[in-house]
Amino acid sequence: MWSSPARIGAALALAVVLTSCGDGGGGGSEEPAGLTAAEACGGFAGQADAAAALKAVLGGARFEDDLSRRDWALSRLRDDAAAPWAASYRPQPVRYCGLRSTEGDPKDLRIEVGAVGKGPYLGPELATSVTAYASGLEAFSSSGIGRVYFSCRPEATAHAIVVGTTVRGPADAPDTDLGRRTRLITLANAAAQDVAAELGCADTGLVEGVPATRRPEFTVPTD
Repeated sequence: MWSSPARIGAALALAVVLTSCGDGGGGGSEEPAGLTAAEACGGFAGQADAAAALKAVLGGARFEDDLSRRDWALSRLRDDAAAPWAASYRPQPVRYCGLRSTEGDPKDLRIEVGAVGKGPYLGPELATSVTAYASGLEAFSSSGIGRVYFSCRPEATAHAIVVGTTVRGPADAPDTDLGRRTRLITLANAAAQDVAAELGCADTGLVEGVPATRRPEFTVPTD
């Protein structure tokens, strides 16, 4: 028979073994579920300003993909720049990125890109309901939608196109939330920069970080 000290020692040894098996030797910590800003949609929001904007808009730092088609969107833009358009051709925007929060209340965000026709894109009738920003050819945002337009010639043999980048945020912010407008335009601008880099666009006029606000200027397009 075992003595009392022997039984106590055996019990302690068993407890140590069970504890070690229970946490897998890693202290019981687990990686949070979902993608980080640097991992989502090609990492377009990996920089500090865009990551902070994404976290603020979706209410968390982890996300799940929601039907993103980044590669297809880039391929479509290359195709649109490769050949002249017919007079009746109207390219449709493609979902470049879709994200849904995995923390807190479920919220979603969608970013679309596509070749667009000749501007202007911000006219007097729209200027009173949005904030204009200095980036690309044109940039403006409401509390629900941010848009950035920039010019791009993907290859030497291609013709120049204007790329429209649109971000649609959760419908939970009042129109007077100017901070939300800046966050959405920051994300649209970051996505536009990612697209421009992937396509090899030069002289886009896109800025780094958070675009500054500006007074809108209206011009009449000429043929």
